[in-house]
Amino acid sequence: MEILKYPHPILMQKCLPLKRVDSELLNMIEEMFTLMYETKGVGLAANQVGLPYRFFVINPSGDPEKKEQQRVFINPEITLGSGKPLEDEEGCLSFPEIYSPVLRAPKVTVRAYDEKGNEIRETFEGFIARIIQHEYDHLDGISFVHRLNEDEYEEIRLDLQNMETDYAKKKADGEILPDSEITAQVEMLLKKWA
Repeated sequence: MEILKYPHPILMQKCLPLKRVDSELLNMIEEMFTLMYETKGVGLAANQVGLPYRFFVINPSGDPEKKEQQRVFINPEITLGSGKPLEDEEGCLSFPEIYSPVLRAPKVTVRAYDEKGNEIRETFEGFIARIIQHEYDHLDGISFVHRLNEDEYEEIRLDLQNMETDYAKKKADGEILPDSEITAQVEMLLKKWA
């Protein structure tokens, strides 16, 4: 399992709801947490690791020792965002070393399921609300760079172009699967849990 980097096509796709959770998927969720901690992240969406499903994992502490803060959100819906949007700097594991200020609601209400099938209906504020909105966007094929205004985007445009060039080179060198093989892998995965 690895974190896919921009401009990988799976990152731009809208994810599909999970219909079931089995032991194989639970193992993948654990792998996602491990990968998230290894890369110093606080959240990771399924499509960032090539799984085209609507779920993400978070731990606002980013500390693997604080497992009590780990949360899994399966088939989440943000039912309410409230408060005057606040701007704060965000980064993303799929856009390494790129940071920019992003406006987000300071409070969100979420309906989802956890990995055990328990329903979650909860309101979150502050940093955890920001993480949830960031990861939720991923499930709709939206990354934080899509939330930037023109000036902010212009500041990172060259970094994004460098990532696009690097991706194209790796694809040409065979280090990244061709789009047709990526599509075939996604279709195979969709038969598993969708």
